[in-house]
Amino acid sequence: MTYTNSKLVTYTRLSPNHSGQRTHSIDRITPHCVVGQCSAQGLGEWMAMRSTQASCNYGIDKDGRVGMYVEEKNRSWCSSSSANDHRAVTIECASDTKEPYAFRDNVYQKLITLCVDICKRNGKKKLLWLGDKERTLSYNPKSDEMVLTVHRWFANKACPGEWLMARMGDLASKVTAQLGGRGGMQALELKGLSEAEVVRRVGGLFTADQKRSGILASVSMAQFILESGYGSTDLAREANNCFGMKKVLSSNTWPGSTWDGKSIYTKKTKEDDGTGKLYTEKADFRKYPCIEDSIADHSAYLLGAKNGTRMRYEGLKGCTDYRKAIHIIKDGGYATDTKYVSKLCSIIERWNLSQYDLAENWYRVRKSWEDKDSQIGAFTILANAKDAADANPGYSVFDHSGKKVYTPPVDDDLPDPPFMVKVGTDGTEIYTGPGTNFPKTGLTTGAGIFTIMEIRSGPGPFLGWGRLKSGAGWIALDDVKPI
Repeated sequence: MTYTNSKLVTYTRLSPNHSGQRTHSIDRITPHCVVGQCSAQGLGEWMAMRSTQASCNYGIDKDGRVGMYVEEKNRSWCSSSSANDHRAVTIECASDTKEPYAFRDNVYQKLITLCVDICKRNGKKKLLWLGDKERTLSYNPKSDEMVLTVHRWFANKACPGEWLMARMGDLASKVTAQLGGRGGMQALELKGLSEAEVVRRVGGLFTADQKRSGILASVSMAQFILESGYGSTDLAREANNCFGMKKVLSSNTWPGSTWDGKSIYTKKTKEDDGTGKLYTEKADFRKYPCIEDSIADHSAYLLGAKNGTRMRYEGLKGCTDYRKAIHIIKDGGYATDTKYVSKLCSIIERWNLSQYDLAENWYRVRKSWEDKDSQIGAFTILANAKDAADANPGYSVFDHSGKKVYTPPVDDDLPDPPFMVKVGTDGTEIYTGPGTNFPKTGLTTGAGIFTIMEIRSGPGPFLGWGRLKSGAGWIALDDVKPI
């Protein structure tokens, strides 16, 4: 493949800190926060030092200038993941020094422009933000798709900060719009699929926060199946409207509505004015750009809509029992069908959509199952538990029975054994086995060069444990530097 570099670059200083040519074509972009309002020159000088042991393809400084430090043809050292950096164009962005590590507007706007440029030169028409680590890393982008990833998925980092994390969807949407592509899943893609496949695909679109609400991954999905005919109706396909949501709060009847040919469906409906009286109004039915937007609007409606002065579904927020949630929705005026509750319950049970009910199962993040005091969180969503374990070295995920279901992998940037490492002046403690759950030998390595014969993952360091050639024991690889 032929690689090019961005013409937006106004400053170049190539860093020696890279791994040479990529082993994978570019299909990811990974934006970072610098944690400093840097200049292009200052960032370049820092990355030019071999001792830095880090680099990026591009940087955007505080004034919105673009610097290039590693050509796009080469893999930078930026994301704590060899696999990601071989696929991604990495971009460091000037930011505040404290959480949420906000960008100046000129930096964010230049990030959008640079992402558009990267996508165009690499033949991409869409930039996708899937929002979930597992889903993203298992996703195989189509030839015209670029995917966003973040540093925190691969290391115990806050990067790119909450400011940018909250805007990743906006970034993808704006870039895709400028590329002339179509972001998100389209209901047309569901036509002809089996019910099970539709459940799997649409279920994957719910964000972690929506799943944590307890009801959105069960009741909402059941409503999708019940109301939209698995995406087979013309209305569902054309509007990407999987839940029957409208711009205004009104009844939920589709028959007899008309479409303006562009974006709005309309129908005269009856609505409670808040005093118990009904009046007739013209309801606007939104045509969503994608199913994800339909889900987001449905979420906001269920948890925030008002009927007059009161919350439409009082008591729904935080509800984790799908049976109770369905009754709350029905009693709030959502449905008049007397079989509504039994229909939704039947669908939820048929497709096991109660998997996000907090009463069902907990995934606990601990150093060991026996060490209850080490627990840093309990999650109903396995992906969220894995994220917590990835961000906290030495922790694993256990199911309700105490079975270990996930341990963060050892970073693949380390050489294959045997290899030598350098230990600093203070040395590092030696353990009898690969983990802090093993006893210490009482010895330290002292400063020097040592040979690692084997790598194992285990509680403690993010990079895992290395077995010393001398036979003295195991050392934490976070504490040493490979040579």
